Amino acid sequence: MEWKELEKMTVTKLREEALKHPDQLKGVHARSKAQLMNELAAVLGIQKPQVSFAEKVVHTKDSLKQRIRELKAQRDRLIEEHNSGELKTVRRQIHHLKREIRKIERADLGRSKA
Repeated sequence: MEWKELEKMTVTKLREEALKHPDQLKGVHARSKAQLMNELAAVLGIQKPQVSFAEKVVHTKDSLKQRIRELKAQRDRLIEEHNSGELKTVRRQIHHLKREIRKIERADLGRSKA
């Protein structure tokens, strides 16, 4: 078994696999998928692949929307202060985040059609 196979397994399948090693793994049902994967990898002697620093961080739509709300509050404050330099930067950040959300939505739409 390899790390990729562990990633593809559901939490239920990971728990079933972990229950095969009762002497080494305790509290299987209270663990999350990430925890189960790490512990099973340690028990089975599977090495977790190294993630390079250059890989892009994946965001969720909710986290991006929360960041946009924060930036909009900052934008409103900057408008009242008449600070056009920082205002432009904040507006560009909002624009960029909205485009990221649209990319995520397009990717989700493409997966659902396939």
